[in-house]
Amino acid sequence: MEDSELGRRRALQALGALTLASLIVGDAVTTPAVPPVAGRTLARKPAAKRPRHAKPPSEWTPSHLKAHHQPVHSLIDLTPAAPGNAIALTIDDGPHPEWTPKMLDLLDEHDVRATFSLIGIQVKRYPRLAERIVQAGHQLCNHTMHHPIPFNRLPGKRITSEIVEAQERISDATGVAARFFRSPGGSWSRRVVHTADDHGMIPIDWNVDPRDWSRPGTRHITQSMLACRPGAILLCHDGGGDRSETLKALRTVIPRLKRRGLTFVAL
Repeated sequence: MEDSELGRRRALQALGALTLASLIVGDAVTTPAVPPVAGRTLARKPAAKRPRHAKPPSEWTPSHLKAHHQPVHSLIDLTPAAPGNAIALTIDDGPHPEWTPKMLDLLDEHDVRATFSLIGIQVKRYPRLAERIVQAGHQLCNHTMHHPIPFNRLPGKRITSEIVEAQERISDATGVAARFFRSPGGSWSRRVVHTADDHGMIPIDWNVDPRDWSRPGTRHITQSMLACRPGAILLCHDGGGDRSETLKALRTVIPRLKRRGLTFVAL
């Protein structure tokens, strides 16, 4: 009788070990592997903690392009689709020690999340400003290391180095890898799009350009942006020169677009 009981216990123990092993193997098979990062491995510091007063990013977050052979010009080109009343404000060429803080204060005042296209050399000079952008809940976009123009005519190795080095600078300063890439001056080519895609970034363009970088006047900037429609990606700047006209225009544009029922989303 004792031998029979002992045999039964050993059989149950063996069955339990077999089941546990099956679960472990099953987990190993079904758990997706983390894809390797293209280029050299970065020693990234932990992401900066969000201060208590910071607002979370938009609940809507695109996952991937419908097609990788061209840049995104509208929110309808992203998957999943943005809300029907959504528009995106993108702000390029920073961070800048004078204009970026003013832009961040304005966006916070109106409870707007935007996407900042950062130049690597500017991030190197002003890493705390880059970090502040992330802490405020805004999205990041890689805008190359030195903003060379025309970008699409550069040799392939230079295109890659401009993108990779900027990504490293952004990651080192903020603890976040940019999910988007914008070519300087909107200079695109198949090589540029594929290089951005190979490094895990969605190539992003725009469809509303008030040319605020040229300082055409606050009225012109305002009218250009107010002409936008749902799904629009608006282009503005916080770097590259005097951005006072841009800030004045946005003080009018943001509340008026909101009153039209449009919602600003970070990409």
